[in-house]
Amino acid sequence: MLTRKDVVQALSMCQDPELGSNIVDIGLIQGIQINPDSSVKVTLTMTSAMCPVTSIILADVQLRLEAMPGVSKVDVDLVWDPMWTPEMMSDELKYRN
Repeated sequence: MLTRKDVVQALSMCQDPELGSNIVDIGLIQGIQINPDSSVKVTLTMTSAMCPVTSIILADVQLRLEAMPGVSKVDVDLVWDPMWTPEMMSDELKYRN
């Protein structure tokens, strides 16, 4: 059975090539929905509307989730509300030297 933890683990493999950290720790994931038909919807944002690697990150998310066993369909929804702020980062990333 597909779990939220499985999805988060897959998303943790998606790196922002500019920041060199994964999109979960950066705080880009706004929501994860796993439906009874094993389809997955991920809502995410970018650090900026002008982010030059948006298409790379979105494609990476799509491909990694589609490759997960048991996933029937993937919907990736890019949103701008709420806007990303540094407070959304994991504590580990915020305080990394």
